[in-house]
Amino acid sequence: MKTLQFREALREAMNEEMRRDDNVFLMGEEVALYNGAYKVSQGMLDEFGPERVIDTPIAELGFAGIGVGAAMNGLKPIIEFMTFNFSLVAIDQVINASAKMLSMSGGHFGSPMVFRGPTGSAGQLGAQHSQAFDNWFANTPGLKVIVPSNPADAKGLLKSAIRDMDPVIFMESEQMYGDKGEVPEGEYLIPIGQAKVVREGADVTIVSFGKIMKVALAAAEELAKEGINAEVIDLRTIRPIDYATVIESVKKTNRMVILEEAWPLGNISTELSYMIQRNAFDYLDAPIRRVNTKDTPLPYAPTLVEAWMPNIKDLMDAVKDVAYVK
Repeated sequence: MKTLQFREALREAMNEEMRRDDNVFLMGEEVALYNGAYKVSQGMLDEFGPERVIDTPIAELGFAGIGVGAAMNGLKPIIEFMTFNFSLVAIDQVINASAKMLSMSGGHFGSPMVFRGPTGSAGQLGAQHSQAFDNWFANTPGLKVIVPSNPADAKGLLKSAIRDMDPVIFMESEQMYGDKGEVPEGEYLIPIGQAKVVREGADVTIVSFGKIMKVALAAAEELAKEGINAEVIDLRTIRPIDYATVIESVKKTNRMVILEEAWPLGNISTELSYMIQRNAFDYLDAPIRRVNTKDTPLPYAPTLVEAWMPNIKDLMDAVKDVAYVK
Protein backbone atom coordinates (compact mmCIF):
# COMPACT_ATOMS: atom_id res chain seq x y z
CA MET A 1 0.00 0.00 0.00
CA LYS A 2 1.03 3.61 -0.52
CA THR A 3 -0.47 6.88 0.70
CA LEU A 4 -1.95 9.17 -1.94
CA GLN A 5 -4.13 12.22 -1.98
CA PHE A 6 -7.53 11.80 -3.63
CA ARG A 7 -6.36 13.95 -6.57
CA GLU A 8 -3.20 11.84 -6.91
CA ALA A 9 -5.22 8.63 -7.01
CA LEU A 10 -7.38 10.03 -9.81
CA ARG A 11 -4.28 11.19 -11.70
CA GLU A 12 -2.62 7.80 -11.30
CA ALA A 13 -5.72 6.08 -12.69
CA MET A 14 -5.81 8.34 -15.74
CA ASN A 15 -2.06 8.07 -16.33
CA GLU A 16 -2.13 4.28 -16.19
CA GLU A 17 -5.09 4.03 -18.55
CA MET A 18 -3.62 6.54 -21.02
CA ARG A 19 -0.34 4.59 -21.07
CA ARG A 20 -2.26 1.35 -21.58
CA ASP A 21 -4.59 2.61 -24.31
CA ASP A 22 -3.65 5.29 -26.85
CA ASN A 23 -7.36 5.94 -27.49
CA VAL A 24 -7.86 7.45 -24.03
CA PHE A 25 -7.61 11.24 -23.79
CA LEU A 26 -8.53 14.00 -21.33
CA MET A 27 -10.42 17.14 -22.33
CA GLY A 28 -11.76 20.07 -20.30
CA GLU A 29 -11.23 23.57 -19.01
CA GLU A 30 -7.71 24.20 -17.63
CA VAL A 31 -6.77 20.50 -17.66
CA ALA A 32 -3.54 21.04 -19.60
CA LEU A 33 -1.45 24.22 -19.15
CA TYR A 34 -2.91 24.97 -15.71
CA ASN A 35 -2.65 21.30 -14.60
CA GLY A 36 -6.35 21.22 -13.74
CA ALA A 37 -8.44 23.61 -11.66
CA TYR A 38 -7.76 21.37 -8.65
CA LYS A 39 -4.42 20.03 -9.93
CA VAL A 40 -5.85 16.59 -10.69
CA SER A 41 -4.10 16.53 -14.09
CA GLN A 42 -0.75 17.85 -12.82
CA GLY A 43 2.04 16.88 -15.24
CA MET A 44 -0.18 15.02 -17.68
CA LEU A 45 0.37 17.52 -20.50
CA ASP A 46 4.13 17.00 -20.23
CA GLU A 47 3.80 13.24 -20.61
CA PHE A 48 0.99 12.90 -23.13
CA GLY A 49 1.11 16.14 -25.10
CA PRO A 50 -1.59 18.55 -26.27
CA GLU A 51 -3.34 16.03 -28.54
CA ARG A 52 -4.30 13.86 -25.55
CA VAL A 53 -4.55 16.45 -22.73
CA ILE A 54 -6.70 19.14 -24.31
CA ASP A 55 -7.60 22.57 -22.95
CA THR A 56 -11.01 23.85 -24.02
CA PRO A 57 -12.86 27.16 -24.00
CA ILE A 58 -15.59 27.70 -21.40
CA ALA A 59 -18.03 25.74 -23.56
CA GLU A 60 -19.29 22.62 -21.79
CA LEU A 61 -21.93 21.84 -24.39
CA GLY A 62 -19.32 22.02 -27.15
CA PHE A 63 -16.55 19.89 -25.66
CA ALA A 64 -19.02 17.36 -24.21
CA GLY A 65 -20.39 16.96 -27.73
CA ILE A 66 -16.90 16.55 -29.16
CA GLY A 67 -16.36 13.81 -26.59
CA VAL A 68 -19.54 11.99 -27.64
CA GLY A 69 -18.51 12.10 -31.29
CA ALA A 70 -15.02 10.87 -30.44
CA ALA A 71 -16.46 7.98 -28.41
CA MET A 72 -18.72 6.99 -31.31
CA ASN A 73 -15.62 6.76 -33.49
CA GLY A 74 -13.57 4.47 -31.27
CA LEU A 75 -11.80 6.86 -28.88
CA LYS A 76 -12.18 6.83 -25.06
CA PRO A 77 -12.68 10.40 -23.87
CA ILE A 78 -12.44 11.58 -20.27
CA ILE A 79 -14.44 14.82 -20.19
CA GLU A 80 -13.74 16.93 -17.11
CA PHE A 81 -16.33 19.38 -15.87
CA MET A 82 -14.73 21.93 -13.54
CA THR A 83 -17.84 21.28 -11.46
CA PHE A 84 -20.98 19.29 -12.22
CA ASN A 85 -22.93 22.50 -11.66
CA PHE A 86 -21.58 23.48 -15.09
CA SER A 87 -22.68 20.16 -16.59
CA LEU A 88 -26.19 21.60 -16.79
CA VAL A 89 -24.98 23.55 -19.82
CA ALA A 90 -24.00 20.23 -21.43
CA ILE A 91 -26.81 18.04 -20.12
CA ASP A 92 -28.34 17.60 -23.58
CA GLN A 93 -25.13 15.96 -24.82
CA VAL A 94 -24.86 13.79 -21.69
CA ILE A 95 -28.48 12.62 -21.49
CA ASN A 96 -29.88 12.94 -25.01
CA ALA A 97 -26.74 11.93 -26.93
CA SER A 98 -24.27 9.90 -24.86
CA ALA A 99 -26.73 7.98 -22.68
CA LYS A 100 -29.06 7.11 -25.57
CA MET A 101 -26.56 6.54 -28.37
CA LEU A 102 -26.30 2.75 -28.14
CA SER A 103 -30.07 2.29 -27.92
CA MET A 104 -31.05 4.77 -30.63
CA SER A 105 -28.43 3.46 -33.08
CA GLY A 106 -29.66 -0.10 -32.68
CA GLY A 107 -26.35 -1.12 -31.14
CA HIS A 108 -24.23 0.25 -34.00
CA PHE A 109 -22.66 3.13 -32.07
CA GLY A 110 -21.68 3.18 -28.43
CA SER A 111 -20.49 6.04 -26.27
CA PRO A 112 -17.74 4.64 -24.04
CA MET A 113 -16.59 7.71 -22.16
CA VAL A 114 -16.25 9.24 -18.70
CA PHE A 115 -17.68 12.56 -17.53
CA ARG A 116 -15.89 13.47 -14.29
CA GLY A 117 -15.56 16.39 -11.88
CA PRO A 118 -16.65 17.64 -8.44
CA THR A 119 -20.22 17.62 -7.15
CA GLY A 120 -22.07 18.99 -4.14
CA SER A 121 -21.21 21.66 -1.60
CA ALA A 122 -17.66 22.83 -1.03
CA GLY A 123 -18.39 25.47 1.58
CA GLN A 124 -18.96 29.11 0.70
CA LEU A 125 -19.33 28.79 -3.07
CA GLY A 126 -22.92 29.97 -3.31
CA ALA A 127 -26.13 28.31 -4.46
CA GLN A 128 -25.13 27.89 -8.12
CA HIS A 129 -21.86 26.10 -7.33
CA SER A 130 -22.98 23.81 -4.52
CA GLN A 131 -25.56 21.42 -5.95
CA ALA A 132 -25.54 17.62 -5.92
CA PHE A 133 -27.05 16.33 -9.16
CA ASP A 134 -25.98 12.74 -8.53
CA ASN A 135 -29.56 11.45 -8.57
CA TRP A 136 -30.39 13.38 -11.77
CA PHE A 137 -27.84 11.36 -13.70
CA ALA A 138 -28.61 8.14 -11.83
CA ASN A 139 -32.21 8.48 -13.06
CA THR A 140 -31.04 8.23 -16.68
CA PRO A 141 -31.00 4.82 -18.43
CA GLY A 142 -27.77 4.29 -20.34
CA LEU A 143 -25.53 5.98 -17.77
CA LYS A 144 -23.52 4.50 -14.93
CA VAL A 145 -22.90 6.78 -11.94
CA ILE A 146 -19.98 6.47 -9.52
CA VAL A 147 -19.43 8.57 -6.38
CA PRO A 148 -16.27 7.40 -4.53
CA SER A 149 -15.44 8.41 -0.97
CA ASN A 150 -11.69 7.72 -0.64
CA PRO A 151 -8.49 7.58 -2.73
CA ALA A 152 -8.35 3.79 -3.09
CA ASP A 153 -11.89 3.58 -4.43
CA ALA A 154 -11.31 6.64 -6.60
CA LYS A 155 -8.44 4.97 -8.43
CA GLY A 156 -9.95 1.50 -8.79
CA LEU A 157 -13.34 2.78 -9.87
CA LEU A 158 -12.00 5.39 -12.30
CA LYS A 159 -9.91 2.75 -14.07
CA SER A 160 -13.02 0.58 -14.36
CA ALA A 161 -15.02 3.55 -15.63
CA ILE A 162 -12.48 4.33 -18.35
CA ARG A 163 -12.55 0.72 -19.54
CA ASP A 164 -16.33 0.43 -19.42
CA MET A 165 -18.22 0.37 -22.70
CA ASP A 166 -21.03 2.59 -21.38
CA PRO A 167 -20.88 6.31 -20.57
CA VAL A 168 -19.98 6.80 -16.91
CA ILE A 169 -20.62 9.79 -14.67
CA PHE A 170 -17.78 9.98 -12.13
CA MET A 171 -18.44 12.43 -9.29
CA GLU A 172 -15.84 13.77 -6.87
CA SER A 173 -15.70 16.73 -4.44
CA GLU A 174 -13.50 19.78 -4.10
CA GLN A 175 -13.33 19.02 -0.38
CA MET A 176 -11.89 15.55 -1.01
CA TYR A 177 -9.01 16.31 -3.40
CA GLY A 178 -6.53 16.78 -0.55
CA ASP A 179 -7.77 13.77 1.47
CA LYS A 180 -5.09 11.12 1.97
CA GLY A 181 -5.57 7.37 2.10
CA GLU A 182 -3.87 4.06 1.46
CA VAL A 183 -3.99 2.90 -2.15
CA PRO A 184 -2.85 -0.55 -3.32
CA GLU A 185 0.34 -0.53 -5.34
CA GLY A 186 0.20 -1.92 -8.85
CA GLU A 187 -2.83 -2.15 -11.11
CA TYR A 188 -6.21 -2.94 -9.62
CA LEU A 189 -9.83 -2.45 -10.63
CA ILE A 190 -12.95 -2.17 -8.47
CA PRO A 191 -16.12 -3.52 -10.12
CA ILE A 192 -18.80 -0.96 -10.90
CA GLY A 193 -21.97 -1.61 -8.92
CA GLN A 194 -20.41 -3.20 -5.85
CA ALA A 195 -21.07 -1.56 -2.46
CA LYS A 196 -18.71 -2.02 0.48
CA VAL A 197 -19.41 -2.65 4.16
CA VAL A 198 -16.84 -0.31 5.70
CA ARG A 199 -17.86 -0.90 9.31
CA GLU A 200 -19.48 -4.03 10.73
CA GLY A 201 -22.36 -3.61 13.15
CA ALA A 202 -25.48 -5.26 14.49
CA ASP A 203 -27.92 -2.56 15.67
CA VAL A 204 -28.63 -0.34 12.65
CA THR A 205 -27.52 -0.01 9.02
CA ILE A 206 -26.24 3.40 7.89
CA VAL A 207 -25.98 3.80 4.11
CA SER A 208 -24.19 6.68 2.37
CA PHE A 209 -21.76 7.54 -0.44
CA GLY A 210 -19.29 10.22 -1.51
CA LYS A 211 -17.65 12.78 0.76
CA ILE A 212 -20.43 12.59 3.34
CA MET A 213 -19.23 9.09 4.22
CA LYS A 214 -16.94 10.94 6.67
CA VAL A 215 -20.03 12.03 8.58
CA ALA A 216 -21.42 8.49 8.54
CA LEU A 217 -18.24 6.97 9.96
CA ALA A 218 -17.74 9.70 12.55
CA ALA A 219 -21.33 9.33 13.75
CA ALA A 220 -20.93 5.55 13.96
CA GLU A 221 -17.92 5.97 16.24
CA GLU A 222 -19.84 8.37 18.51
CA LEU A 223 -22.85 6.05 18.57
CA ALA A 224 -20.61 3.17 19.65
CA LYS A 225 -19.71 5.15 22.78
CA GLU A 226 -23.42 5.17 23.62
CA GLY A 227 -23.84 1.45 23.03
CA ILE A 228 -25.29 1.55 19.50
CA ASN A 229 -23.28 -0.59 17.08
CA ALA A 230 -23.88 0.72 13.57
CA GLU A 231 -23.04 -1.07 10.34
CA VAL A 232 -21.92 1.42 7.68
CA ILE A 233 -22.22 0.77 3.94
CA ASP A 234 -20.56 2.85 1.22
CA LEU A 235 -22.64 2.47 -1.96
CA ARG A 236 -19.75 3.73 -4.16
CA THR A 237 -21.96 3.33 -7.26
CA ILE A 238 -25.48 4.77 -7.43
CA ARG A 239 -26.31 3.39 -10.88
CA PRO A 240 -26.35 0.46 -10.70
CA ILE A 241 -27.08 0.27 -6.96
CA ASP A 242 -25.94 -2.80 -5.06
CA TYR A 243 -29.30 -3.49 -3.42
CA ALA A 244 -28.27 -6.99 -2.32
CA THR A 245 -25.56 -5.78 0.06
CA VAL A 246 -27.93 -3.30 1.70
CA ILE A 247 -30.75 -5.84 2.00
CA GLU A 248 -28.47 -8.40 3.64
CA SER A 249 -27.32 -5.80 6.15
CA VAL A 250 -30.88 -4.77 7.01
CA LYS A 251 -31.83 -8.40 7.52
CA LYS A 252 -29.12 -8.47 10.18
CA THR A 253 -29.67 -5.11 11.87
CA ASN A 254 -33.44 -4.66 11.28
CA ARG A 255 -33.08 -0.88 11.04
CA MET A 256 -31.78 1.55 8.42
CA VAL A 257 -30.85 5.22 8.15
CA ILE A 258 -29.73 6.72 4.83
CA LEU A 259 -27.41 9.74 4.75
CA GLU A 260 -27.25 11.69 1.51
CA GLU A 261 -26.08 15.10 0.35
CA ALA A 262 -29.15 15.84 -1.72
CA TRP A 263 -32.46 17.65 -1.48
CA PRO A 264 -35.16 15.47 0.11
CA LEU A 265 -37.44 14.89 -2.88
CA GLY A 266 -36.78 12.14 -5.45
CA ASN A 267 -33.25 11.04 -4.65
CA ILE A 268 -31.17 7.93 -3.94
CA SER A 269 -32.39 7.67 -0.35
CA THR A 270 -35.98 7.68 -1.62
CA GLU A 271 -35.17 4.85 -4.02
CA LEU A 272 -33.36 2.82 -1.36
CA SER A 273 -36.22 3.28 1.09
CA TYR A 274 -38.66 1.87 -1.44
CA MET A 275 -36.47 -1.08 -2.39
CA ILE A 276 -35.78 -2.06 1.22
CA GLN A 277 -39.43 -1.98 2.26
CA ARG A 278 -40.26 -3.87 -0.95
CA ASN A 279 -37.67 -6.62 -0.41
CA ALA A 280 -36.99 -6.68 3.34
CA PHE A 281 -40.17 -5.32 4.96
CA ASP A 282 -40.58 -8.26 7.32
CA TYR A 283 -37.10 -7.63 8.74
CA LEU A 284 -37.67 -3.98 9.63
CA ASP A 285 -38.32 -3.23 13.30
CA ALA A 286 -38.56 0.53 12.76
CA PRO A 287 -39.40 2.95 9.94
CA ILE A 288 -36.53 3.83 7.61
CA ARG A 289 -35.11 7.29 8.27
CA ARG A 290 -33.45 9.63 5.76
CA VAL A 291 -31.01 12.47 6.53
CA ASN A 292 -30.67 14.97 3.68
CA THR A 293 -29.72 18.57 3.04
CA LYS A 294 -32.31 21.23 3.75
CA ASP A 295 -34.87 21.78 0.99
CA THR A 296 -33.55 25.19 -0.08
CA PRO A 297 -30.75 26.55 -2.28
CA LEU A 298 -27.49 26.55 -0.34
CA PRO A 299 -26.97 29.85 1.52
CA TYR A 300 -23.59 31.60 1.52
CA ALA A 301 -23.02 32.43 5.20
CA PRO A 302 -20.82 29.78 6.86
CA THR A 303 -23.24 29.31 9.75
CA LEU A 304 -26.07 28.67 7.30
CA VAL A 305 -23.92 26.28 5.26
CA GLU A 306 -23.29 24.33 8.45
CA ALA A 307 -27.01 24.25 9.25
CA TRP A 308 -27.93 23.25 5.67
CA MET A 309 -25.57 20.27 5.38
CA PRO A 310 -26.35 16.98 7.14
CA ASN A 311 -24.03 16.66 10.13
CA ILE A 312 -23.00 14.13 12.76
CA LYS A 313 -25.70 15.22 15.23
CA ASP A 314 -28.44 14.98 12.56
CA LEU A 315 -27.40 11.44 11.75
CA MET A 316 -27.02 10.40 15.40
CA ASP A 317 -30.49 11.73 16.20
CA ALA A 318 -31.99 9.77 13.29
CA VAL A 319 -30.22 6.58 14.36
CA LYS A 320 -31.37 6.95 17.96
CA ASP A 321 -34.90 7.56 16.69
CA VAL A 322 -34.99 4.14 15.02
CA ALA A 323 -32.74 2.31 17.50
CA TYR A 324 -35.13 2.76 20.41
CA VAL A 325 -38.24 1.72 18.51
CA LYS A 326 -39.35 -1.74 19.72
